[in-house]
Amino acid sequence: MIQRQEYLNSLISFRDKKLIKVVTGIRRCGKSTLLELFQNYLRTDGITDEQIVSINLEECEYDEVETYKQLYNFVAEKIVPNKKMYIFIDEVQRVTDFQKAVDSLYVKKNCDVYITGSNAYLLSGELATLLSGRYVEIKMLPLSFKEYISNFPDDTNLERLYADYIQNSAFPYALEISKPKDRRQYLQGIYDTIVLKDIVIRKKFPDTAMLKSVTRFMFDNIGNLCSTKKIADTMTSAGRKISVHTVGSYLTALTDCFILYQIGRYDIKGKQYLKTGDKYYVADIGLRYAMLGTKKVDIWHILENVVFLELARRGYEIYIGKVGNAEVDFIAIGDESEEYYQVAYTVIDADGATLRRELAPLEAIKDHNPKYLLTMDNTPLTSHNGIKQVNVLDWLLKST
Repeated sequence: MIQRQEYLNSLISFRDKKLIKVVTGIRRCGKSTLLELFQNYLRTDGITDEQIVSINLEECEYDEVETYKQLYNFVAEKIVPNKKMYIFIDEVQRVTDFQKAVDSLYVKKNCDVYITGSNAYLLSGELATLLSGRYVEIKMLPLSFKEYISNFPDDTNLERLYADYIQNSAFPYALEISKPKDRRQYLQGIYDTIVLKDIVIRKKFPDTAMLKSVTRFMFDNIGNLCSTKKIADTMTSAGRKISVHTVGSYLTALTDCFILYQIGRYDIKGKQYLKTGDKYYVADIGLRYAMLGTKKVDIWHILENVVFLELARRGYEIYIGKVGNAEVDFIAIGDESEEYYQVAYTVIDADGATLRRELAPLEAIKDHNPKYLLTMDNTPLTSHNGIKQVNVLDWLLKST
């Protein structure tokens, strides 16, 4: 079992803090396993089994727990008076008005509450209002490259491991499946569950085929500037008429369930956020391969997608950078400063034109924040007038 140490450390650091710990992320990214790892940690620290109440609402034994009152009563009956209790509720969004039960458990003096969910709306609307200031969100993703290769301690060929990582999937359980056909079926099952359970049923979208067509289009256009009008026009020209409004609803649903991530643009010189020209990235490249096939290689945008996910794991607020007419792939805003990233699969060519083209947007930025050019090229760490050129696989393995 891969330990997911960074996420585990987050739970440990918030242990016994008067906050509801909310773990969010796409289905099958490892949220349930993370709770198990944390419960094992608690046991090693002297917490007994009777102090741990753990339920996974996707298991059939909890099918009759449908309302917040039923959820609260189920948990409350297991609370031991005068002992510190640790409450774990997995996929809590399956219960109607679950936030009322969570809040009632939170206010108990001896309860430390942990919940997970596979939808962004978990922390929107009524829940955010009811629990405002009372929770901390831990955003979980499938395996990082560093976590993935930890499963292959004797293999030092990073380039081959990277090729496997993007094609075989970063969903943890995919590592247990050796046959490509079986792995594709597993990923197809994740995709179908997300589309049907998290989108079609919840949103009551009548045209499942159209939703899947839009999803495939977005998978095929990771890293490209997209607008709802462009998507609607492309789908309509292909014989699938769809309105701009419907496209917008689909994109919101796809980002709500964490299968896609949307980032906007920021004008670096003008210091303002731009309203048009968003980009979208997929939560798992292996899932993209399973849906589109291996012919949709697009190694440049795939690498960009991997870098985006790693920046997200490291807790940055991420934007596309606009500097004049040029574009910086990512502005990563941390707690103390901004960092700029340009991503290119390779910058090696006969006359150096590719390197000059990739450096130009970074050189146009006049502030002194760190600037990086990430490539797959096996060159020593190089500085171009302060812009650090770094091998992207080394960067992915860097400690955070």
